[in-house]
Amino acid sequence: MAGSSHGHTPAAWTGVIIAFIGFTVSGAFMVLAQPAGFWGGLVIVVLGGVVGWIMRAMGLGQPKNTHTPHQVTDEREPASVES
Repeated sequence: MAGSSHGHTPAAWTGVIIAFIGFTVSGAFMVLAQPAGFWGGLVIVVLGGVVGWIMRAMGLGQPKNTHTPHQVTDEREPASVES
């Protein structure tokens, strides 16, 4: 994925950060045995996905036609062997 810039957009980063905060909140309230806080954290997780999707729709994500398909093993040229 490093060669394709997958997820290196403001929409992806923002969605993941918000979801991470939601998982953290949910985990903390699970340990504290507070169901309302746990469910509130899960709402934050869903909010992260919605915010990322909206930002992508606004043009802050990566367009679908950016990537070329990866080569399949049969299509690659054989590696040269040096002696």
